[in-house]
Amino acid sequence: MRQGQRLVSMVEVAIMAAIAIVFNHLTPFQLWPNGGSITLTMVPIVAVAFRRGVKPGLVCGLLTGALLIALGGTVVHPAQAALDYPIAFAAVGLAGWVRLSEGRSRQRQLWLIGLGVLVAGGIRYLAHVASGVVFFSEYAGNQPVLLYSLGYNATFMVPEVLITLAVCGGVYWTAPQLLWRRERRG
Repeated sequence: MRQGQRLVSMVEVAIMAAIAIVFNHLTPFQLWPNGGSITLTMVPIVAVAFRRGVKPGLVCGLLTGALLIALGGTVVHPAQAALDYPIAFAAVGLAGWVRLSEGRSRQRQLWLIGLGVLVAGGIRYLAHVASGVVFFSEYAGNQPVLLYSLGYNATFMVPEVLITLAVCGGVYWTAPQLLWRRERRG
């Protein structure tokens, strides 16, 4: 990658991570006592991943997660903090394995967007579930800890993934060039 393109990619990652932080603080639903909310935080990370690929998507998610910890994330243990923030949000960058481009039909592109968001959101969900099983088991009461963590984390992750799908689909439908992979030139 040429130096100028690399700089543009780094700036885009930084700006999108900042937008993700802003979206995270615009939380319309904070109903859960032990963390988890429904936000648009995944949208900018997914957009970077679709436009730039897996590596910039991972970096954007990792940066977003690290900033969320620094700005007051819930931390009960360093491993929990890593699972719930940098690892979980870096997983969102894995949506970049899907390659969107001008040459494909709209239906195929929308299907790929859905697949990318579902896989990335699913991996993020698993990171939160693992954190819940290991570090928040005392809240499970008499039910199995794994079932408690699966259910608790699904209450915010399922709506957030669906909202991310809807927003990314809408962005693609109205301005597809915002999600196309930027190919190297020269």
